[in-house]
Amino acid sequence: MERKQFTFPKLEYIRPDFEKISAQAEELTNRVKQAESYEAVKACLKEMEEITKHMDTAVTIASIRHTLDTRDQFYEKEDAFIKAKLPEATPRLLALKGAFMNSAFRAELEKEYGSQMFASMELEKKAFCEENIPLMQKEALLTSEYEKMMASAEIPFMGEMRNLYGLQKFFGHEDRKVRQAAYREYSSFYHSHEERMEEIWDELIKLRTQMAVNLGYENFIPVGYMQQGRTDYGQEEVAEFRRQVREYAVPLCTKLYEMQRKRLGIDTLMAYDEKRVFPDGNAVPAGDEDFMISQAQKIYHDISPETGEFVDFMIEHELLDLKNRPGKASTGYMTILPDYLAPFVFACLNHTTFDAQVLTHEMGHAFAGYMAAREQPLSAYYLCATDIAEIHSMSMEQFTYKYAEMFFGEQADKYRFAHLQDALMLVPFGTAVDEFQHICYGNPSLTPKERTLEWKRLEELYMPWRKYDADDFFDRGGFWYHKLHIFLYPFYYINYILTTMGALEFAERNEKDHESAWKDYLRLCKCGGSMSYLETLKYAGVSVPFEEGCVKRAMEYAESKLKNM
Repeated sequence: MERKQFTFPKLEYIRPDFEKISAQAEELTNRVKQAESYEAVKACLKEMEEITKHMDTAVTIASIRHTLDTRDQFYEKEDAFIKAKLPEATPRLLALKGAFMNSAFRAELEKEYGSQMFASMELEKKAFCEENIPLMQKEALLTSEYEKMMASAEIPFMGEMRNLYGLQKFFGHEDRKVRQAAYREYSSFYHSHEERMEEIWDELIKLRTQMAVNLGYENFIPVGYMQQGRTDYGQEEVAEFRRQVREYAVPLCTKLYEMQRKRLGIDTLMAYDEKRVFPDGNAVPAGDEDFMISQAQKIYHDISPETGEFVDFMIEHELLDLKNRPGKASTGYMTILPDYLAPFVFACLNHTTFDAQVLTHEMGHAFAGYMAAREQPLSAYYLCATDIAEIHSMSMEQFTYKYAEMFFGEQADKYRFAHLQDALMLVPFGTAVDEFQHICYGNPSLTPKERTLEWKRLEELYMPWRKYDADDFFDRGGFWYHKLHIFLYPFYYINYILTTMGALEFAERNEKDHESAWKDYLRLCKCGGSMSYLETLKYAGVSVPFEEGCVKRAMEYAESKLKNM
């Protein structure tokens, strides 16, 4: 495949012409309806591909550049323009997809491209109505406001102005008083914005509830599931998974934190102690962002020919932005530029253990996108549903364990232990995030303070070890405000937890037979979004996390690994 010569910083951005796109979609819709042969319908599908790929590429360039510097007024305006105009073009784009769904040649399309294309189209259709366009526009304004609020943090600490990622660096500091002070500053930032965050969250719940009512649903929960692309499981399966987490993961994490308390030699483990895993210090990368990239390049060349080609592509085309800067959005993500078959990785490294985790995590996403874009015939399949996507990323974290010395030198074993323990600790927290959203959207009349009390109750259920040392804001349940996904991506967060089970399964299989495990992982990456969740798990030989015993097996494996580290 011929490579396009480009680097991301020099890519030209051209504002999408949504009126033109709508007109093109309408013209294609008529052609599909009038088509008298499969070849004619297929030609229309290819044209739709080109239109949507160009649109999605422009939208993604604007979004990336907006998050790279939320203070850049040009891209702030472009991002706002796109979020306002894209919903207006959606009806005609959906009408075009509807024409394919109702085509007399649907069976031939399904035979060539798979049934998942139509399953995804059906979800899009069910989750949209024109009455919701102004609500979607308001929703976008609110989420952008929250995101910019988080990126605007400028907190004086230890002689410098810090953003939120810069402050988190001190959560693992050797001096307990410094850890405590950093945590208090972190809490104070959210406390100072509490009133507006309450208003934003309240407005989002009301907006999303009204969207659901307009679509014929009692509340937003089923719509949120559709937006996450869930076609073959629902609320009952997720509730069963949460039960397993409470039964097996919470007791193990409680035990691990008690062991950590003893290691640190303190009477009570406070929230600001949780990131200080070892009394003599956590693992710290042996270099800066450029060092991490250079080491990652060596690692991925050693893993496989495919990962070697991938990492060279990412570096050559400047598709990694890892440095933490003022104004940069407080998040980490991977996205894709369809026109260039190019993933992009965004992160804010802060010279902690976290750096290797976030780098390998987002590179796992990116590698999957890179492979799927070269294997799949439709851009809709370049990225898969979010519940599968996190298996790519979290498994890649595990596959790179053997290379930890390249990032951390003699501290590699510390990294492996802390990373695995942290993966386990995320399970109760992430499950609480999911249940919190079910409570809020299932009971939209709750007041802001009642919602925060619900979070406090969930902390006691899922994180009974958590103590905030008289921090009034976090003590009364304010910790949830810091989780961006709650505001921006409804019902996304449980994906991290579901896929932790798959990642741990890949880790165990990798120990026993690396060649077989890697082969299945590569198959998983190449298939992209061409299958449903359960079909993809089966295809890659991964267990279904809802099945009884799945969480128990994963927790037992992880505990045994930690004991032997």
